[in-house]
Amino acid sequence: MADPASLRVAIITISDSVSAGKTEDKSGPAVKARCRELGWEIKSTLVVADDPPSIREQLRELADSGRIDLILTTGGTGLSPRDSTPEATIAVADKMVPGFAEEMRRKGMEKMPRAILSRAVAAIRHKCLILNLPGSPKGAVESLDAVASLLPHSIAIIHGARHD
Repeated sequence: MADPASLRVAIITISDSVSAGKTEDKSGPAVKARCRELGWEIKSTLVVADDPPSIREQLRELADSGRIDLILTTGGTGLSPRDSTPEATIAVADKMVPGFAEEMRRKGMEKMPRAILSRAVAAIRHKCLILNLPGSPKGAVESLDAVASLLPHSIAIIHGARHD
């Protein structure tokens, strides 16, 4: 990665209703717009059903491609029976990075006490950081903003840069 400020990002919207064409994807485009404002390069956007094998397959494929620095998932982090994004992320992870999800929940609770119910996680697979965001457009962008300033440095470290 030549420029740590220009992250190569993939966004995965995880939703049964969006994948079935029953509802419009609003969180994926909101996250994409925010990433562009941050100067990050969007390499891929896709929609996957709340199906653990499908989520794991997409995470593996993107992380293992070598062309993505950061995978942002949106959706599937709540308490409903079909929400399985954190479990799928953990299943493909080499290392967990709990501080990101902790900070997203902490900042989220300042505006929405129910943010504590998020089960989002952050993990590393190979040289790629995977970050789970909530499914609501506002929650997804606010969660991303809670940690966005830390992501370029984190990716640089994952790619082998020294801690400063």
